[in-house]
Amino acid sequence: MKRRLLAFAALCALSLGAVAQTPAAAQAPAQTVQIVAAENFYGDVAKQLGGAHVNVTSILSNPDQDPHLFEADPRTARSLARAKMVVYSGADYDPWMEKLLKASPSKDRQVVVVADLVGKKSGDNPHIWYAPQTMPTLASTLHDFLNRTDPAHQAEYDQRYQTFIASLKPIDAKVADMRAKYAGRPVTATEPVFGYMAQAVGLTVRNDSFQIAIMNDTEPSAADIAAFEGDLKGRKVQVLLYNAQASSALTRRMQALAKASRITAVKVTETEPLGMSYQNWMLSQLNALDTALASFVP
Repeated sequence: MKRRLLAFAALCALSLGAVAQTPAAAQAPAQTVQIVAAENFYGDVAKQLGGAHVNVTSILSNPDQDPHLFEADPRTARSLARAKMVVYSGADYDPWMEKLLKASPSKDRQVVVVADLVGKKSGDNPHIWYAPQTMPTLASTLHDFLNRTDPAHQAEYDQRYQTFIASLKPIDAKVADMRAKYAGRPVTATEPVFGYMAQAVGLTVRNDSFQIAIMNDTEPSAADIAAFEGDLKGRKVQVLLYNAQASSALTRRMQALAKASRITAVKVTETEPLGMSYQNWMLSQLNALDTALASFVP
């Protein structure tokens, strides 16, 4: 998280400046509503709500890449310059977005900081899209924006919003079912990516300081490493949750130790996998965790 992608921000700032000064950028507005999302799970929600009437560009969208290490795309700069809405996470997850927006100011653009919508701030776990209340809250904001911006298609937007909210019910049901079965079960994680969902399920997540160090790209203390290893060797935890997009020698060592200790390692990702919706992504990870917890033998 401490890797701030300054080179990316600087390159995009230059590109944005060039776009802002190009006469073509000031031509008649496109027929579709232009939306830019810093992360692809927000972009997915925007597309589900807007359908054919929105054009969505997601900046972080590669599931095989560390989200903190990506390259600038000139198309992103052009999309941001034209956007009527920009959505980003906030809470220090994507601070580079603030720099890109300042490089391309616009009075006609609405900016949504999702952390502000759900009451999260700097210092909180920034992986807020894993909290079950986040996407319904964002969807309400996007729905209102679309109805204001494109009232001609309000009936369709209303229907899509109702469909989206209904589509989240299986996630809520799965969380409730798992909470009834597993509340209080101890697990650990290499990073706090899944933290809000684990909390919703009622799990006891150990080794917080280790996770925060890895998230911030710093070395965990010797005591934190020893505690993590002790939990795995002593089988004091029932599952290891690991961020598949940001691995290191240390996190791979913990995965190997979990395997040797007969503790299932469940993969989670920071960005939405290609070909999956937000709903299917969340359910697939919950199902994998359910299977792992159910199979644990003390």
